[in-house]
Amino acid sequence: MIGTAVLCSTAWVHVFEEDGTEGHVYRPVGDELPLARRPRQRLSFSPDGTAKLVVSGPDDRLHSVEAHWTEAQGEIVVTTEAAAASVRTLHVRVQARDCLLVR
Repeated sequence: MIGTAVLCSTAWVHVFEEDGTEGHVYRPVGDELPLARRPRQRLSFSPDGTAKLVVSGPDDRLHSVEAHWTEAQGEIVVTTEAAAASVRTLHVRVQARDCLLVR
């Protein structure tokens, strides 16, 4: 598992072209990514346990959803705030310096 400093050092972008049966692939925002017609979701972490998901709305414009994260049983668990339209929980199961695998 990567450390908190690496996890919080960048925003992570959903690279849906690399998704597989094990989950959704997120890469650091600075990586070279293929062009996409649809907006790419983003995920960012802060050392204080807060997180932010940037997701597309019904009109494809991006908007932020506040969340929080914890470390439990070798994975990062991200839960959106109750004020969000629907509460989501994401599990970051595999981590490397240049890749997060999210379920």
